[in-house]
Amino acid sequence: MNTYEFSQSKIVRFSNDEDMLNLKRKLAFWKFKGLSVVFTNGCFDILHLGHIDYLSKAADHGKILIVGLNSDHSVKRIKGQGRPVNDETSRAMLLASLFFVDLVVIFDEETPYDLIQLVVPDVLVKGGDYKPEEIVGYDIVKVHGGKTLTIDFLDGYSTTSVIEKIKSV
Repeated sequence: MNTYEFSQSKIVRFSNDEDMLNLKRKLAFWKFKGLSVVFTNGCFDILHLGHIDYLSKAADHGKILIVGLNSDHSVKRIKGQGRPVNDETSRAMLLASLFFVDLVVIFDEETPYDLIQLVVPDVLVKGGDYKPEEIVGYDIVKVHGGKTLTIDFLDGYSTTSVIEKIKSV
């Protein structure tokens, strides 16, 4: 398997039964090995330094990092027309190419609640603009004895600011 294929192998779709069977197997293996699973999610429309900072800090809270990625349809519902800029396949591949990302799960719902219910992460992470108890899936993680954390964003980096900068050029 070459590097590109390896990155592709780290991408699954929540709506695909075969992918979900593989995800359940991986989760069972990781939990059997005692590896702590960290989960975060987002649109990750235009990958930038702020995302890398956030994701790498999230990965530091466990051994396995799973990233829930909003599908194109989901992003459109959340962000509106003109988004996403990059399609879900491109966004997923960029995330999966990061060495500290172990799995990318594309989901079509507006929130990853059902996905979090399946994963039951040891650590749930979102950006600092949330309070832990407001994070989708907080209740699931709390009931199972896990932690919910927030990570401050890197100042000066956002997808919206990148889009605005491109428009102004």
